[in-house]
Amino acid sequence: MKINSSTAIVLGTILSFLMLFYSCKEKKEPLKPIRYIGSYNRDFNDLNDAHLKSAKVIGIDPISGREEAKKMKKKLKEIRNTDNYTIEELTHSIPFLVPKAADLLTQIGVNFSDSLNHLNAPHYKLRVTSITRTKDDISSLRKRNVNSTENSAHMYATTVDISWVRYEKDSRDKQDLTPEQLKMVLASVLRDLKKDKRCYVKHEKKQGCFHITAR
Repeated sequence: MKINSSTAIVLGTILSFLMLFYSCKEKKEPLKPIRYIGSYNRDFNDLNDAHLKSAKVIGIDPISGREEAKKMKKKLKEIRNTDNYTIEELTHSIPFLVPKAADLLTQIGVNFSDSLNHLNAPHYKLRVTSITRTKDDISSLRKRNVNSTENSAHMYATTVDISWVRYEKDSRDKQDLTPEQLKMVLASVLRDLKKDKRCYVKHEKKQGCFHITAR
């Protein structure tokens, strides 16, 4: 089929318009400013007593080991990787939480993802570094670190540690955020949940994590 010059011009114009339309449509909005107005140490300074008090109310009795946890399917939820967080290799804890704590972790992940989206930022996953510790885990930790507490909220399946140093980029977007920028986003999420009395939070400087217990 022959195409005359007029038809070719029209088709060329339409093609150019479509290319311009889709290029504009796919163009990502600029990153919004990321700020955290406050102090990590002051805003997240819930002491161990507060964590323990809540853990003992909503949590389980401390268990001896992993096999015992596997038998508590009615009381505990197994925690697995999601689109919003990754479980790091757990050397001194097991991936089980009481439902209220599991729901809190899910909410933290969702809110973090939504916040990044609102900021026009690439999608990053949080990294969970510690979950529920058994009596065996606590004993093992104390052999390595005499300063570790024997009565930890982690023993009640109510508590998680989320790194504020490491994140996992889950996007092909070439733009990167710094760990400090991501920490500000995470801190804003946790502060809102803390204000809603959903959790207690401790900013752990040496461990590089937020220590979080459900309420």
